[in-house]
Amino acid sequence: MRKLLNTLHVTTQGAYLHRDGETIAVKIENETRLRLPVHTIEGLVCWGRVSCSPPVLALCCEHGVGISYLTEHGQFLARVHGPVSGNVLLRRDQYRAADKEEIALPIVRSIVTAKIANSRVVLLRAARESSISDDQEALRAVADKLTWEGTESMKAPSMDSARGHEGMGGQLYFSVFDRMIGTNREAFSFSGRTRRPPRDRVNALLSFIYALLRHDVESALESVGLDPAVGFLHTDRPGRPSLALDLMEELRAPIADRLALTLINRRQLQSEDFVEQEGGGILLEEKARKAIIAAWQARKQEEVEHPFIEERIPLGLIPYVQSLILARHLRGGLDAYPAFLWK
Repeated sequence: MRKLLNTLHVTTQGAYLHRDGETIAVKIENETRLRLPVHTIEGLVCWGRVSCSPPVLALCCEHGVGISYLTEHGQFLARVHGPVSGNVLLRRDQYRAADKEEIALPIVRSIVTAKIANSRVVLLRAARESSISDDQEALRAVADKLTWEGTESMKAPSMDSARGHEGMGGQLYFSVFDRMIGTNREAFSFSGRTRRPPRDRVNALLSFIYALLRHDVESALESVGLDPAVGFLHTDRPGRPSLALDLMEELRAPIADRLALTLINRRQLQSEDFVEQEGGGILLEEKARKAIIAAWQARKQEEVEHPFIEERIPLGLIPYVQSLILARHLRGGLDAYPAFLWK
């Protein structure tokens, strides 16, 4: 399980990865800067103009190391992986469940309720940490509204109803997101989620961290034999990892959003770490991307008690544990899918 904490991110533009025995070597400007045994990593992420030799691709596929290709600023492009792990019976159970609302709906209810509950916990924690009374009041008011949304989502009569509560919960949560930014609010102003491209620094940061989370969730699902493309909350669409997006919903607020807020509030990121493109899009500078990846890797080492298995585990293993639990439920070993709840 510990292996899932190790992901090699290559962000230096022009880097070339080649095979050296059972080792991946990273060459930059004709100089080998890093050698890493393939058995020590779970995933490889190539950001922007980073290339891999065919022998590296073969080596990673042989050892079950998934390779993700992203743009320099975090937009997903493609994923390469070897033979599918797990047995075909699990995936058949997954496909059947996705096609039957009576099976899929309880899973969706659990995911949506957990997402709303975790968002509420993040808001309440921020309210306790804030020294501004107006912010405290606004955060607690939205937390109260999320309590109602979460309660209603637990008994949603249909998929559309559950998705409606998920959408409203997200809208409420992001309506006060700026209240959780405690420093340099002028530089890190936020008025709502914008994507492709992000229109402000906060959105650029969130999108980048969500890309990191997406890679880890996809890798975890593949490692237990589930198909990341066939989900329950998110409908099927070519090229979209719907199941990975499903499980991400439980984890965005407590893991990704909390990290983004920490980086801003501790002044680990400044306005000059971002650059504005033609057309108004905001992107992260290379130095900032590397700092965020380092903070992400450190965040994954922090331990929490998992509410279902009742053990302390690193945060980085939560996607893997949730994937295992979901697989067990789909096989019939659990009556319901217990989504991850943050405390």
